[in-house]
Amino acid sequence: MSEIRYDRLHDTHVLIAPERLRHPDTPAEFIEPSIPEPCPFCEGNESMTPREIFALRPEGGFPNERGWETRVVPNLFKAVQIETPPNHHFGLFEYWEGFGAHEVIIDTPRHTTSMCDWTHAEAVAWLKTLRQRVGDLRRDGRLVYISLFKNEGRNAGATMSHCHTQLIALPMIPKSFSELYRRSNEYYQTSGHALMESILSHEEEIQTRIIEKKDEFTSFCPYGSAYPFEVMISSAKATGQIDTLSRTRIDTVASLLISTLQRLRRQLGVFHFNLWISTPPLIDTEGIGSFDLCRFTIRIMPRLYRHGGFENATGIIINPVSPELAAKLLRESIHE
Repeated sequence: MSEIRYDRLHDTHVLIAPERLRHPDTPAEFIEPSIPEPCPFCEGNESMTPREIFALRPEGGFPNERGWETRVVPNLFKAVQIETPPNHHFGLFEYWEGFGAHEVIIDTPRHTTSMCDWTHAEAVAWLKTLRQRVGDLRRDGRLVYISLFKNEGRNAGATMSHCHTQLIALPMIPKSFSELYRRSNEYYQTSGHALMESILSHEEEIQTRIIEKKDEFTSFCPYGSAYPFEVMISSAKATGQIDTLSRTRIDTVASLLISTLQRLRRQLGVFHFNLWISTPPLIDTEGIGSFDLCRFTIRIMPRLYRHGGFENATGIIINPVSPELAAKLLRESIHE
């Protein structure tokens, strides 16, 4: 039996419809993005990218040379540019000039095409790099929101196969996130709890959608999963945000992330996905940038099916795999 569920976190509805699993829809074909030869993201090809903004490398190393763990470079095809004046033009046809930052984080020096193949050390280096970049950009008072996201595989929008992450910093808060944090603030003011804190406390009480727990962090399939095998990693406790996570918590998140991805690989084989990391607004406007109401969260969205006219017209996504079934299968997947 299908259910129309309300996703309180994102203020949307999803249609959980297991009957659709029998629909003769063919999952999107898994075609790897083209691999340029040589790959500009591989170690040794540093001259093929713009000059690096930041790199995680042992002390004594030189910029734009070998010996790095992660590199950050400006996106060659920038959506926004830091050199553009941050001018906001009002009127009937309101617009901002294309001010912002668009960076590419090269996640690893080796030509790895999936996070599922990462080591724990690579996941730690990746999180430490994201922490540094958000912390650095937070000091630019012109920027108010940072989007941290990852597209893995062509079906998720990737155009390069070498593992990489993107960062886009903007002078405004996207409407969907502005509303999300405003709802979170309203919930916090009336209940005294962060919304994710209440959601996770309830999930941990009933257990049916929990996958795994490590110290303060839990991986689970959200009640209102919009994507089959959608997973979130978060904490009921206030642990800080990506730019304030302690070394110990980074270790824990890295361990849980790798474990979760390996469980997904065991269930789904090679799969494409989008990954998003929560980044509260950089300014505290009307309380929506307060760390008290936000919890550090990673959201993994496997792209197994294509969306059609119903999803585009209504904003309601049909998910043929119930999160309860997905969580059960992922719990039973013991990684190697």
